[in-house]
Amino acid sequence: MKQHLCVWLTVCGFICANGQTLNLRDYVTRLPIEGALIKSHKPAATAITNARGQADIAQFRGADSIFIRHLRYEAVYSFAALEALNFTLDLQERTLGLGEVVVSANRWEQKKLETPNRVEVIQMREAAFQNPQTSADLLGMSGYAFIQKSQLGGGSPMLRGMATNRVLLVVDGVRMNTAIFRSGNLQNVISLDANAMEGVEILFGPGSVMYGSDAVGGVMSFQTLQPRFSGAANYKPLLTGNGMARFSSANMESTGHIDCNIGMKNIAILTSLTYANYNDLRSGSRGGDPHFYRPHYVITIDNKDYMVPNPDSTLQVGSKYSQWNFMQKVRYSPSENLDMEYAYHFSQTSPYNRYDRLYVMRYDGPYKEKLRWAEWYYGPQKWQMHRLGVNYDRKNPAFDHLRAVAAYQFFEESRNDREFMYRELMTQRERVYAFSLNLDFIKQVSPKLHLNYGTEAVFNYIRSVAWLTHVITKKVEPTVTRYPDKSTWQSYGVYLNTRYQVHRRVTLSGGLRYNHFLIDARFDTTYFPFPFLTANMRTGSLIGSAGVVYAPFNSWQLYANFSNGFRAPNVDDMGKVFESVPGYLVVPNPGLKPEKVYNAEIGTVKTFGNYLRLDASLYYTWLMDAMARKNFTFNGDTTIRYLGNKSRIQAIQNVTRIHVYGVQAGVEFFFKGFGIRSNISYQHGREQEPDSLVYYPLRHAAPTFGSTHLTYEHRKFKVDLYGVYNLKMDWDDLALTERVNPSYARDSLGRAYVAGWFTLNCKAGFYPSQYFNITAGVENIFDKMYRPYASGINAPGRNFIVSLRSRF
Repeated sequence: MKQHLCVWLTVCGFICANGQTLNLRDYVTRLPIEGALIKSHKPAATAITNARGQADIAQFRGADSIFIRHLRYEAVYSFAALEALNFTLDLQERTLGLGEVVVSANRWEQKKLETPNRVEVIQMREAAFQNPQTSADLLGMSGYAFIQKSQLGGGSPMLRGMATNRVLLVVDGVRMNTAIFRSGNLQNVISLDANAMEGVEILFGPGSVMYGSDAVGGVMSFQTLQPRFSGAANYKPLLTGNGMARFSSANMESTGHIDCNIGMKNIAILTSLTYANYNDLRSGSRGGDPHFYRPHYVITIDNKDYMVPNPDSTLQVGSKYSQWNFMQKVRYSPSENLDMEYAYHFSQTSPYNRYDRLYVMRYDGPYKEKLRWAEWYYGPQKWQMHRLGVNYDRKNPAFDHLRAVAAYQFFEESRNDREFMYRELMTQRERVYAFSLNLDFIKQVSPKLHLNYGTEAVFNYIRSVAWLTHVITKKVEPTVTRYPDKSTWQSYGVYLNTRYQVHRRVTLSGGLRYNHFLIDARFDTTYFPFPFLTANMRTGSLIGSAGVVYAPFNSWQLYANFSNGFRAPNVDDMGKVFESVPGYLVVPNPGLKPEKVYNAEIGTVKTFGNYLRLDASLYYTWLMDAMARKNFTFNGDTTIRYLGNKSRIQAIQNVTRIHVYGVQAGVEFFFKGFGIRSNISYQHGREQEPDSLVYYPLRHAAPTFGSTHLTYEHRKFKVDLYGVYNLKMDWDDLALTERVNPSYARDSLGRAYVAGWFTLNCKAGFYPSQYFNITAGVENIFDKMYRPYASGINAPGRNFIVSLRSRF
């Protein structure tokens, strides 16, 4: 009898002990809620949920009020009520609050309500639902970043009329922009794995005080997955992970992803791997300019080029590519004051065609035309990063928190082109070795005054080689490089940022930064008659910012800021030789100086309960001494023969001014599972032509664009019917360079213009458990053929998407 009683007591004890582990889950997705604070006053107890959304609440027994707090969730329950729910609680997300915490504004976590800047936070839950293929698509999902694509393997973000090397990419606090980021469209953002992100933020407007050069139009900050500790005192390992498989019909995408975290008390290891394969992209079949169809393409048989008809003119032949992404992190925390993390990132694409070159025609006389290029492709785009981060928290007279980040990045890209029926393939290959060190400090001087200060050092070393390969004999000969080989670019900066709470409703902020830059380049005159052998630059910039936030209520924020920033010339600006468009050759200009930007902005965000949110911002940006591609005299000549062709000489010069103003606005409504979310971005930019002093439209000021979503979500289910739109731009609204771009539609007079377009789309998600879910949808339901502004490839036609996700 005693033995039976002991067994019974043991089982009851086991059940009771396990029943006091609280499980927090999202009401719709069933995913665990990590990092929720659980607190009670009687008894006095606290706990935090782990990566599984679990916390031991045995110490809360008998509590009448247990407060559950999270950035996006909130609830109050008694212990008895939780016990009645079997200690499993599904919480409805609070989507419209102002309690978000952002990192991009000052490199440290800060309440969004105290930030005098517009910061857009892309939620990873929404990203998993929408299924963006690349990180460029992930940015475009925000509704406030316009994405240009010259090819399927691309994505160049435009923010407030700025793009390319006037916007900054930051990965885990490390700047990704290098000394060869160009003014032409870039695709480096696709090196980042959209499936391995923990958070993505877009800081609009100059961010140079905190981030230095290039942060003119904004900063795109990516936070990758972070290793999680178990938090268990007995060192019991915490094993979690995610898996995903996705198919998309428009380009026959097949993507697979897996990540796994093993965490113990003070050490954690995370591994992430993604492979994606994209076949040729099929555009829509209805409407669209006849110019957008692909009637011919080139094949090569026995070393002879043939222009053959395309049997399906909606299939964009030659746009396919594939990509690998790998990430390994190790995190170690020997004490509560010290946290260290090493990370290795690897990304590599297959070679992929620059699609907007493949349909350029050459006219050899009346009724004679042929494709200009037989081949024009990028070699594999490679990116690697080794990052070591140290966080140290211990209050002392100098700082309360210290973060040190040392990083080494390796970039490789190459361009390969051969004209139709020509026998030589030209290859230009660049490698960048980028080293950086960031030291950031935060100090609370008083309850009202906070200081952020730090320093940054960046060193880029560029190797640039080029060669010609005879396609028949395979003979290889060196030729002129794209950049001066073995050139260097250096940046050294210090900054100070303050935040002062004048009143509990008013917060002032301001900052200063000084940056010093150095460029050293040596030119090889073997293949090109440079009038100089070396080019050196030594220059500095002092900038500042000021802002104010007034929050009359916790549900209402009013803000204003004025800031200035800069973009220092890099090696791409000062030392590049390349053919920008057929017939125009860009040559080096060692006389460049930094661009200067000034920006003024006002904005407001207001919420009404948890059902309505309104936001708007108005900005005006001045860019002085802007670097632009203009006609140039080289050795007294205005033209030169380059690779056998006579070309007009151009160079990057500080010859223009740019004015941009615009409005960004959004509205969100949510009530009993039904929601409406809509946003719009209007930007108007003008660039001064230096000779006539006349202002013309700015190239990177996209037409008005936006989206509207109608959503419904209930337990285990969510659906989203939404439209995406882009307004028309006439010939008069296009930049001078875009008016001659062959990628645009043509009106009845043969002039370039951008057609307006609208697509209707639908997505749905089913979440049967916290361990498995399925999302599916169809984009561009009406199969509209269209080409986004400044892009060289058509957008996808009707696209069916299915994604399966699992979690353990």
